[in-house]
Amino acid sequence: MTARTAHPALIALGAVGAVGAAAAVWGIGIERYLFTVREATAAALAPGSAPIRVLHISDAHMAPWQHRKQDWLASLAQLKPDLVVNTGDNLGHRDGLEGIRRAFDPLAGIPGVFVHGSNDVAEPSPRNPFRYFMGPSKRHQSVSTLDTDAMDSYFTDELGWSTLNNTAARLTVAGNQVDFFGVSDAHRDWDRLEDLPAAIAELGPREARTSVLGVTHAPYQRVLDGFIGLGAEAIFGGHTHGGQVCLPGYGALVANCDIPLKQAKGLSTWTADGRTVPLNVSAGCGHSIYAPVRFACRPEATLLTLTPRD
Repeated sequence: MTARTAHPALIALGAVGAVGAAAAVWGIGIERYLFTVREATAAALAPGSAPIRVLHISDAHMAPWQHRKQDWLASLAQLKPDLVVNTGDNLGHRDGLEGIRRAFDPLAGIPGVFVHGSNDVAEPSPRNPFRYFMGPSKRHQSVSTLDTDAMDSYFTDELGWSTLNNTAARLTVAGNQVDFFGVSDAHRDWDRLEDLPAAIAELGPREARTSVLGVTHAPYQRVLDGFIGLGAEAIFGGHTHGGQVCLPGYGALVANCDIPLKQAKGLSTWTADGRTVPLNVSAGCGHSIYAPVRFACRPEATLLTLTPRD
């Protein structure tokens, strides 16, 4: 008797299942730990300024047991940045500040600025991961709140960073005067662009060589346009996770906001009101504890060297 040959459809189904299983093993067990520093350079400072090495960190979504991520973030102080820009979603668990302290303590004393993402305020909750690919996530009416005040106090009092949540700040960075403004999480409609002109005016007159930087968690187009209208010469954002699960050779499938998918991570430019400025969107270094996966999108921080414009 001859052996029966498996049906081609069953063979194909088995192959698809094997590929899916391998992708899951890679994304869950390997790639989400392949922390990467992406380096780039952008001309954004006032002519005559000294270069500024900016460490852009975002979307840590920290839980207290995530020691590999904490150790990697702590090691970034060895890059000796002149400035830290933190674009939010630091907390991923009600005890996440414990891990954030371990991660960020070595950055104390380096000038820094930060804005909030929703997960700096609201504790994450279990969700259907496939809904992520159906468009921007919806807000939940009933959530547990996190100790945002304790996190902010740590950032401002212990690290020496300045909040930019719907406000502005002026810092001296690498010998340069730099004006910053920012908004709270636009994904939750917490942004108040209308508050920024008054906050900027309160900083007082600018020196001739003052550079202007805008910081947001979610890089919605209305925020990017508004920032350029307010004079931003470079913009920093996070929130997108770079797509988190991407197709090799294609990129992000979703951005969780209205920014074009090709700009869901990395350094690009944004144009509005006849001006074009550098835009750096961090793919972030974390993920929700309820969606512990990265695929074709390594967790990252950015070392962005800002140089003078011609």
